[in-house]
Amino acid sequence: MARVVRFHQHGGPEVLRIEDVDLSPPAPGEVQIRIKALGINRAEALLRAGTYIETPALPSGLGLEAAGVVETVGEGVKGFAPGDAVSVIPPQSMVRWPAYGELVTYPAALLVKHPPSLDWKTAAAVWMQYLTAYGALIDIAKLGDGDAVVITAASSSVGLAAIQIANKVGAAVIAVTRTSTKKQALLDAGAAEVVTLAEEDLTARLNTIVGPKGVRVVLDAVGGPIFGPLTAAMSKGGILIEYGGLSSEPTPFPLAAVLGKTLTLRGYLVHEITGDPRKLEAAKTFILEGLETATLRPIIDRTFAFDQIVEAHRHLESNDQFGKIVVTI
Repeated sequence: MARVVRFHQHGGPEVLRIEDVDLSPPAPGEVQIRIKALGINRAEALLRAGTYIETPALPSGLGLEAAGVVETVGEGVKGFAPGDAVSVIPPQSMVRWPAYGELVTYPAALLVKHPPSLDWKTAAAVWMQYLTAYGALIDIAKLGDGDAVVITAASSSVGLAAIQIANKVGAAVIAVTRTSTKKQALLDAGAAEVVTLAEEDLTARLNTIVGPKGVRVVLDAVGGPIFGPLTAAMSKGGILIEYGGLSSEPTPFPLAAVLGKTLTLRGYLVHEITGDPRKLEAAKTFILEGLETATLRPIIDRTFAFDQIVEAHRHLESNDQFGKIVVTI
């Protein structure tokens, strides 16, 4: 028996339950892991609420990130042995491979022996944020030295990872956040400029920062009305990558800017990286090198105990966090 988190109906954080379940031994090619820490992601809140891209049969588990110790290996597994410290690459389906549990099973291909310098909390906070930011900025946008990039929802774990990756390749970051509460923290995290949506006019502020040159790359998690000012600030041939949709308001199509500047507006899911072995290996190499040289440093907002999983989800939905929320077991 092992304790796992499941939900029997869609709803708010209160629908999450910790239950005892029987787990089968790992099948060929699989590894069973004794979990030490979980990374909490907004996708899990969406699955729980019934608004995610997956529609689970209920009851359902959830979770995309974890770090722990290999407990048992299935037949044919090479490169991993009981006692190894590993972290989990987010699977294509968290319904099939849920992470929230004391003991979980994953395909060996989704495991990484992370740098030994990382503690459990930090190791559980790596892969979703850095793979998402890497895929958008490096694999798709080809962000590089001298580029300017606008990053919205900049205080989220993905936003902070994107700031670090942009700095790693020599780009200048314009971070967009709601209020000035997190402004200094974003500057300390590596943003060159910070724009506060509730306190400044986004169009005017971006125009002041970038002028007629514009920005080539925008990484947006929000959507909604800010599409207008974001595309207005972009340079000819620029690309806006949308990976979220946090706004509850309609997202207008900025036809004039798209036509006049020949812009690319592109939707993006991290599955584009995790589902392509070649791209995943390139991303892992980039991220592991950054972790080892400390150019990439996961920022932990707050840590909760496993029995506080409901409180952890409530904190996630408060939008007060700066960086990653982690649950320890």
